[in-house]
Amino acid sequence: MGEKTENIPPEGGLAGWLSIIGCSCGLFSTFGFLNAVGVFQTFYQANILSEYTPSTISWIFALQLCLMWLPGPLFGRIIDTYGPRPVLLPSSVLCVFSLCMTSLSTKYYQIILAQGLGFGIGACGIFTASFVCAGQWFVRRRGLALGIVTGGSSLGGVIFPLFVNKVTEDIGFYGAVRYTALLIGILLAISCCLITARLPPKPWNSKGKWINFTLLKDKGSTLYTIGAFLVMWGLWAPFDYLPSMAQATSSFSGSMSIYLISIINAGSIPGRVIMAALADKYGYFNMMSAISLSSAVSIFALWIPFDYYVSHAALIVFAAVYGYTSGGFISLLMPCTAKSGSLKTLGTRFGTFQLVMAFSCLTGLPIEGAILAEEGSFLGLQLFSACCILAGTCMIAGARVSLGGWSMTKLI
Repeated sequence: MGEKTENIPPEGGLAGWLSIIGCSCGLFSTFGFLNAVGVFQTFYQANILSEYTPSTISWIFALQLCLMWLPGPLFGRIIDTYGPRPVLLPSSVLCVFSLCMTSLSTKYYQIILAQGLGFGIGACGIFTASFVCAGQWFVRRRGLALGIVTGGSSLGGVIFPLFVNKVTEDIGFYGAVRYTALLIGILLAISCCLITARLPPKPWNSKGKWINFTLLKDKGSTLYTIGAFLVMWGLWAPFDYLPSMAQATSSFSGSMSIYLISIINAGSIPGRVIMAALADKYGYFNMMSAISLSSAVSIFALWIPFDYYVSHAALIVFAAVYGYTSGGFISLLMPCTAKSGSLKTLGTRFGTFQLVMAFSCLTGLPIEGAILAEEGSFLGLQLFSACCILAGTCMIAGARVSLGGWSMTKLI
């Protein structure tokens, strides 16, 4: 359903584009930091958490990713009512505080509480505020606007692995985490100053719904949500396990394996912006179906063969290609959800979708880690990841057919 004519925003303006810059800084600091999970997985496995299995360690990052989505209904409702400030300010403080506590942590439970629980909740508040406020300022160019916003997270995913790795070599891991907290704190301060809502605050509706599952009443919406769940189940495997695989199965150095994460995220920058812009022209669900299929194909064609033929160049090519395709998927994930209702309930609808995605992110990485521990090789988790993405693609394509029929020229 589209918005009524009188509710269509002015496609940006100064306040709108400043909000986009602020939202991009917010995602750089939160989702961009989470895109660097492979750096921490590799470090923890080799150092302070070496007595734990990869699956157990991955629960830290699974909890982070889950909490990026889970509190969405709460934050979305607050943003719909009062605007972004009551969410942005405490969330920013919590993110910085959590990283400072991570820099003091030496035990598994301490790390999972600080980096997993604390940072995850804070990141969700910034993530939700950024998407809701950016979405309020644009309709016809919403895909491009949100693509620029998510491009900030990709840029963060490029910089954070290099930054953490280099500073760790100079002053140690804990010092690197403290400097990371300082950088994130500065960027989040900029976000708090620039992000604004287009819609004015409104009185709190005590009878309003925290979660609106009418999103799932329509067949197309249900198929899309199931498809997104399955794709997200497998999407994060290369981000988390690619550096470990590069070190374990080839002569990749520790530093070079970390650079693979930066390559993935560098590839995702054009993927997020270009695919979002193409979606404005050719249809969101059309492009989402194509880019999801491309992600599955890249794993089957470029990552799995690495198990049988060791090649540095091939793994680098896979990182770049997968970054582009996965980045395109991430950039279209929320715009497809935003197409399902009015601007006034945008936060609530985002929150409902986030709740579903939370359970996908919570379980995906630990399942893949358990497969790795059981099989003793990376092939099992690679197949799990690729098959989940492929199954999700089929569901998303089914949603596209349900919403627009079989005509391939119709923009959906």
